[in-house]
Order: sequence, then C-alpha cells, then structure tokens
Amino acid sequence: MSKEVNIMTNQQSRVKNMPLFSQTITDFWRAQFLNGDVLYSDEVFTVVINPDLDEDSRVMVLETTDGRVMAALTPAVADKVGLYKRQDLSESTFRRKLNEAGVTLHGADYVFYFSEADKNVLLQENLEGDLRQLTEQDDTVFSEFESSASEQDLDDAQVELDHWAVFGSFEQNRLVSAASMYPWDDAQIADLGVLTLTSFRGKDHARKVVRTISKYAYDQGYEPQYRCQLDNHASTALAKAAGLTLFGKWDVISPDSPC
Repeated sequence: MSKEVNIMTNQQSRVKNMPLFSQTITDFWRAQFLNGDVLYSDEVFTVVINPDLDEDSRVMVLETTDGRVMAALTPAVADKVGLYKRQDLSESTFRRKLNEAGVTLHGADYVFYFSEADKNVLLQENLEGDLRQLTEQDDTVFSEFESSASEQDLDDAQVELDHWAVFGSFEQNRLVSAASMYPWDDAQIADLGVLTLTSFRGKDHARKVVRTISKYAYDQGYEPQYRCQLDNHASTALAKAAGLTLFGKWDVISPDSPC
C-alpha cells in the first residue's frame, strides 16, 4: 500500500470511528474533508484539495473534539495560496498562508448534534407545554414575535416562518420562543436556529422548542444540526441543556474574502 493511500485510509478511519454520532453525520463530513487529493496529512492535521466544494465553501476547516483539524479547499484556492504536495504543513502555517494570500475565514462556529443515545431518548420523549408547529397561517403571531425581538437577536438566530419547519412555544397565547430549520447543503441534515424573547428566557421555552423541532426532523428523516458562534455562551449552554453534543468547530471562507 502506498504512503498516500495509507494516509487516506487512516484519515477516513478517524472520521468514521466517531460512534457517538450517526452515519449520516460522519458521511456528510467525510465527503467534505476526505474526498479529493490529500495534500498533507499527519496525526493531527490534514489538508485535502476537493474540486467539488461549492463556491461559498471553497475553503473550510473543521476541528473535531478529539483535537484533530481537517482543511479542505478547491484547486484554485490552493494555487492562490501556494500549496503543493510534499510540503510540510501545520495548522498555524496553513492559516498563515491563507492570510498572506488574502483569504479570510468567516469565524468558527460550534457544531452540535444529538448522539445516537440521546437521539433514542428524544424519540421516546413526550414534551409538555404549549408548543406546536407554525405555518403561514401564523403570520400575524410570528410578526408580533419578531417585533418584540431586537434586530441583533433576529440576525443571530435566523429564525424564519418560511423555513422548512418552524415550531413555537407559547405563554398565555403569546409566541415567546421559536425555532426554525432548513435542509443543510443538500444533505439529510436540518440546520436549526432558535430565538426566545428576552423577558421569557430562563423558563425552559428554548430547550423544549429545540427538542420538539429536533424530534420532528428525525421523524422526517433528518439529523438536527445546531450551530452557534464560539463566544455565544448562552447558545452553547442551550445546546447542552437540550441534550446536544459538541461535534467540533467549523469555519468557512468569508463571503467578503476577495479570493
């Protein structure tokens, strides 16, 4: 077996051997970071040239919870950055080369999923409370909800009534917390956002609505995905309270990057 094939085999086994999470999740990330031409690989850092990456994800970096880092980029960006085979690399060197080439990353998000064990718990759960799925018939209710939230909260949460699935939690007939989902990158993964009005936080609305919409996603054949910025401590705490497990930190090229 050649050294290159052996490297690929080792890297595939690293992503594959994540028993906490479903095959859908590991297959999705393997396709992003292990398809293509392995440019460099060692025990902690791997760089892959993947010509199939979308334009808005032409550079991506994933750091999993075991401390391993994988980077993927298109051939055009690799040429721009000046990366080539048999080049000794480290994560810090890779990031420096990106910066020198004017390639800017957006800023990493935490990515959470339900473990297989916690998924089974969720699917057997009957959540109590005034929660239900929202539809276009809830336009007035949802508009009132949005008008009670700050522009910053609305921008951070990205909760929309016209998304693939929307659920809300009510208090005295008022919508006080909502979560919405949409299919992620043509995969069987549904990315979710959640927003709770400030005066109703800390009352378990968000946890329940996240678990409710996640259960719905599973019923439709999708894996729920929860993302938040690294400095959003309240959102990180909510993910954990809702039973989600940290998968890793994911970064992608900034929309404003000239490269």
